[in-house]
Amino acid sequence: MNRCSLIPTAWLLDQLAGDPEWLPHPVRLIGFATARGEVALHRPNQSELSELVAGGALSLAVVATSYYATRQLIRLANRLSPALGNTVEVLLAWTCLAARNLEQEAISVVEALDSGDLPLARHRLARIVGRDTRHLGTHEICRALIETLAESASDGILAPLFYMALGGVPLAMAYKAINTLDSMIGHADERYFYFGKAAARLDDAANYLPARLTAAAIVAVSNLHEHSDPLAAWQTWRRDGDEHKSPNAGQPESAMAGALRVRLGGDNTYGGELIRTAYIGHEFSRPSLPKAKSAIRLVSVVTLLGVACGVLLSACAQLRAAPGSSR
Repeated sequence: MNRCSLIPTAWLLDQLAGDPEWLPHPVRLIGFATARGEVALHRPNQSELSELVAGGALSLAVVATSYYATRQLIRLANRLSPALGNTVEVLLAWTCLAARNLEQEAISVVEALDSGDLPLARHRLARIVGRDTRHLGTHEICRALIETLAESASDGILAPLFYMALGGVPLAMAYKAINTLDSMIGHADERYFYFGKAAARLDDAANYLPARLTAAAIVAVSNLHEHSDPLAAWQTWRRDGDEHKSPNAGQPESAMAGALRVRLGGDNTYGGELIRTAYIGHEFSRPSLPKAKSAIRLVSVVTLLGVACGVLLSACAQLRAAPGSSR
């Protein structure tokens, strides 16, 4: 299918249907394969080198299989019928995007805060963040929500669009595999420090450019929002983008912090363990409910910009690949 039409069609389907829990999702299959691979390859009393090699082999196998299986499935469907091939390709592209699901989850947290129901807001927030939420107040709930909106705008929306524009659905699915591997085994704790190192480094590499494109997109769309500051977004991004412990997450988060003029970062608790991180936008005020609502709107516009840029990138790639284009 022509990628110039594939990308907006997949986005429209995502906007209409979201991510139904009843629908068989390729990421669940990728997660199952990763879990089974870990059982087979990650054994007690392994040496550090053995863990490193085993984890690297698992990561490579899952990513390569995701790419190859997606490509072969689309080819098989096309052989049976071009219409079936287009349908399968669009459906697979749809599963790579998480724009509407992210927006709906964020809105559900905001609605709970609007009604003054902090326990419900904490419960809903826990669906989309990894930190402990049980004792968070309103400001901290808003901070967590803004941070996950900024980071997910990259790895859940713009990164899949970017790879889809570059290499079609197979490359976007390979990216989703990398993302899933990182979320499951790419941790720096004792259990996964060596076994998950390849997955973590793959994720860092795959997200390097999309994270910075997302930060640039946040700066760009903040010009269109009356309650955001494009100059502060740019300055905070350039100053604080590398303050995060992740080489990529801090890029969109710092741009978002400047755009909304809110202070992000600080202390978080994961599994009862306190993790201290640097502040991003330290001179700004604490996040509030109106700022969280603005973040949702900003991410919606960033998504539209990402779709438009994806179509443009696809058109340029196809033009370059067309016969006689080099003459």
